[in-house]
Amino acid sequence: MPMPAFNLLLMLAFCWFPVAVLADGTLSTERKEELETLLYQDCGSCHGMTLRGGLGPSLPRDRMATFSREALAHIILQGIPGSAMPGWKALISDADARWLAEHLQTDNPLETLAAPPRPGEQE
Repeated sequence: MPMPAFNLLLMLAFCWFPVAVLADGTLSTERKEELETLLYQDCGSCHGMTLRGGLGPSLPRDRMATFSREALAHIILQGIPGSAMPGWKALISDADARWLAEHLQTDNPLETLAAPPRPGEQE
C-alpha cells in the first residue's frame, strides 16, 4: 500500500474511536463514566460492588487518602505482586489510572468503614 493511502487509512481509523483524552490532557465525560463503571463493576468484583471489600480489601475514602495519588495509580496499573490484585496497564492508560485514584480519594461514596457512634456515645 502506498504511504499516502496508508496515512489516510490510519487517520480515518482514529476518527472512529471516541475521544478519551481531550487536547488539554483531561478525560472526556464519556471516558470518566466508563471508568466509573469499570470501578464499580470490574474492580467491584473483588473489592465489592460498593467497595466495602470482598476478596480484595475495602476501598473507603479515608483509607485511599493514606496513599499518594501516584502510588494508587501505580497499584492500579501494575497490580500487587503475590496478591490477587492484577495490573490493569493493558486495559487502561496512565491518565485513566490517575483519574481512578483521584476518584477513590475525593468522589468515592464510601467515606469510611468506621462504625458510627452508638446512641449515647460521644463522637
